[in-house]
Amino acid sequence: MNYQLLPSTDAALDSNFAASSSTLSTDLVADGSVDFRGRIADKQKTGGWKASSFIIANEAAERLSAFTVSGSLVLYLTNEMKESLPDAATHVSDWLGSTYLLMLLGAFLADAYLGRYLTVILSSIVYLVGMIMLTVSATVSTLRPTPCNTDTSNCPSATVGQSAFLYSALGLVALGTSGVRPNVPTFGADQYDENDEKELSYKYTFFNLFFLSIKGGALLGLTLMVYIQQEKGYGWGFGLPTGIMLASLVILAAGFPRYRYKKPMGSVFTRFVQVIVVSVRNHFKGVKVGPKVKLYEVATKESDIFGARRLSHTPRYRFLDKAAMIEDPELTDITDRWKLCTITQVEELKTFVGIFPVWASNIAHSLSLAQQTTFFIAQSKILDRKLGPNFIIPPGSMQIFAVISAFITVSVYEKFIVPILKRKTNHPRGLKSLQRMGLGLFLAIFALASAAAIEHMRRTHSNPSSLSVFWLVPQYFVLGGAESFMYVGQLEFFYDEATDGMKSVCGALFLSEVGVGSWVNSALVKIVQWATGTGENGWLKDDLNESKLDYYYAILAGISVANLFLYVFVARRYKYRHQG
Repeated sequence: MNYQLLPSTDAALDSNFAASSSTLSTDLVADGSVDFRGRIADKQKTGGWKASSFIIANEAAERLSAFTVSGSLVLYLTNEMKESLPDAATHVSDWLGSTYLLMLLGAFLADAYLGRYLTVILSSIVYLVGMIMLTVSATVSTLRPTPCNTDTSNCPSATVGQSAFLYSALGLVALGTSGVRPNVPTFGADQYDENDEKELSYKYTFFNLFFLSIKGGALLGLTLMVYIQQEKGYGWGFGLPTGIMLASLVILAAGFPRYRYKKPMGSVFTRFVQVIVVSVRNHFKGVKVGPKVKLYEVATKESDIFGARRLSHTPRYRFLDKAAMIEDPELTDITDRWKLCTITQVEELKTFVGIFPVWASNIAHSLSLAQQTTFFIAQSKILDRKLGPNFIIPPGSMQIFAVISAFITVSVYEKFIVPILKRKTNHPRGLKSLQRMGLGLFLAIFALASAAAIEHMRRTHSNPSSLSVFWLVPQYFVLGGAESFMYVGQLEFFYDEATDGMKSVCGALFLSEVGVGSWVNSALVKIVQWATGTGENGWLKDDLNESKLDYYYAILAGISVANLFLYVFVARRYKYRHQG
């Protein structure tokens, strides 16, 4: 096997391969993507908008289904399954947390073994089965507690069997979502060749349209679907999204011959462990890294990670470089990665370690988003929701104002703000991805401060139930704008910074923030209940009129302020992978 010993201070230059690559047809992609027959993908026949349009439509349909369920689940648990509000909020947060953390598993399977397309198809089937079971739970009366016409505590609770069936359905939905959600945006980005400047610019447009497709699905899910559920019952409310989920699966499958595919590249986590093991072993052997040390790399344009391009050496995290040093000059088996790693393999781990602090400093934003599907909805339920003499706004539909904010924010930013910023910053996207995320974190503080102020006004009002539900619009609207900057910024950051072998894993990593944020929210709810009790001074109780939810929102706003300072500290020290 041919290999090179590269200086630890030099980049792994690919200029010696330029001549051969220039002979490739400009109609063929240069990023290793293949078509459905396994041939190098043709730009004229595959990828681009002709493929990503199917993916965007699929995402809109899937998110319509997801938002309908998440926007109604707290009310379903309290109204139909007779759970208390704090318990229901905790269960929803735990479910969302499990869903998003499981995405690491779905992304790992896609990157390592199945590929993104097959993972999404199989996971969608599991998702669909879970939705069918959820519809059955809402339709068959024996799977729910006996209806109770009073508001007293004498209402019967759900049996173990009833709860087991419901949470089995939600478990399948979570498992299915874990394979769909982290891989769909990455699969969509795969449709654009990063080596083609025109297609690269289209990729960033795709990220914006992808986010808007999410919000488009949310718009219908939180209005039409929630209204049908309110008027026709939870059977219809969950049944229609189940049918739409089936449609999303058909839409994705229809684009099969037009997609570009990335081949699975083996287990990235195994490669991480190999680098750590070899680094530690060489460290204890007394190996030292210096400016004149030679590091090992294969002598081909592609790395020895199947389908992945070689990575240049960087001077950060020098300890890990010990894994690419040939400690034994008589070593003959240079293919055993448990004894010797390549520069590319080492840089892959360095990249993951580098983005981890950014990921951790974004969790507080997910803590803010968790309020939209829990306490924000509970607030909506007890305010005046009348719109005219005959129409009552469903509580879950108030999230539509976050959706409207997202459409306005993205449109105004891309149309008017980006051109101005490009002239001032000389950056093609106006703001770098980390700057865009920081703006989202900043706006989230005002959303929570607004929520605290409005809830305090409601709680101390002489007749709280007379207040219009539209008092909640500011907190929804500002949080929707914050999410617009955060989500698109995170899509750009985690896809661009990820190496070839961990695109889906990095996508799942950023989505897992939502899961961690949901679990942190659950933990905070329990801590606050424990600290304040359930008596007169309790902050979080079944009856929001007797609670002090505004204090809880104030704590979240304080956490967000502290987190913003942490994020700025991390972001200022981060060096982009392609920088320089």
